[in-house]
Amino acid sequence: MALPTSRASLKDYCLRRLGFPVQTIDITPEQADDRIDDALNLFQQFHVDGTQKIHVAYQLTANDMTNQYVTLPSNIIGVSRIYPIAGDSINSNGTDNFNIFDINYQIRLNELYDFTSADYVYFELANQHIQTLQMLFFGEVTFTYNRYTNILTPQLNWGTEVTAGAWLLFDTYQILGEAVDFWGDAWLCKYTTACFKEQWGTNLKLFADVKLPGGVMLNGQQIYQEAVQEKKELYEELRDIWESPVEFFIG
Repeated sequence: MALPTSRASLKDYCLRRLGFPVQTIDITPEQADDRIDDALNLFQQFHVDGTQKIHVAYQLTANDMTNQYVTLPSNIIGVSRIYPIAGDSINSNGTDNFNIFDINYQIRLNELYDFTSADYVYFELANQHIQTLQMLFFGEVTFTYNRYTNILTPQLNWGTEVTAGAWLLFDTYQILGEAVDFWGDAWLCKYTTACFKEQWGTNLKLFADVKLPGGVMLNGQQIYQEAVQEKKELYEELRDIWESPVEFFIG
């Protein structure tokens, strides 16, 4: 049996695991799609392979300055850090615009002008010292973010610390789109199958002791309870084994 490579093949795979076509699985196509969505929702929220960490560079606009917040794409479910991009930049006409008063620029100018004999150990230690001082006096940029409104609100002095045209760099967690081939993931296949089974049992519970041709009885309540237990065990496995450690200050 080939592993699923799409939503449609995952649906067929789960039905076959439950006994189709030998056994009729009494769920509608709409119910099957809903249960796949339920499984994907958990997979994308908690599974280490359901999201990817991506750096997003964003240039502030005049509208952002007025609103004092940034609207991010809907596929971003979390932001863990903001880095203001300082120092060297490129202005609007594409020419270099160096800040000669930037301390990193001064170190490069005075200490690394001759790259054949520069002391890189000193440069690295100096950079670490500067970062420690920045952390002590300024700290990290704090923020709030809600994945349902997609609004990121950095706690900045708008107009002084940042202006229109300035760049911010975000550490973000983005969900994988359905075009990515994650459909054959073992946990996702098992959990989706359990969701199908729960829906099947729910439908059968409407008719007590369903009798099939040949006198075989289907017990909807038993099927439902088995599925609920399987889902519980798989959820615990997801949170205990497959979930990434939670980062501090994730928005």
